[in-house]
Amino acid sequence: MRVKFDRDTCVGMFQCVAEWDAFEKDLNDGKADLRGSEEEEEDVFVVDVPDDEEFDAKFAARVCPVDAIEVYDDDGEQVV
Repeated sequence: MRVKFDRDTCVGMFQCVAEWDAFEKDLNDGKADLRGSEEEEEDVFVVDVPDDEEFDAKFAARVCPVDAIEVYDDDGEQVV
């Protein structure tokens, strides 16, 4: 499973931070950061999700009010 996070779209509600500890607050920018991620393109970050954190990653994507988080299965299909 893989997560894609569009930091430019993020509005800093930090609901993802409460749901998955891979996200953390960046109060200087007023946006979330995705720890351990790589920048795929400008302000778009991706990270592989450990098997035991898949539920949390999906929930973080579901609670994002601006859909800045997408979750993809191992076949590349978007699941959230």
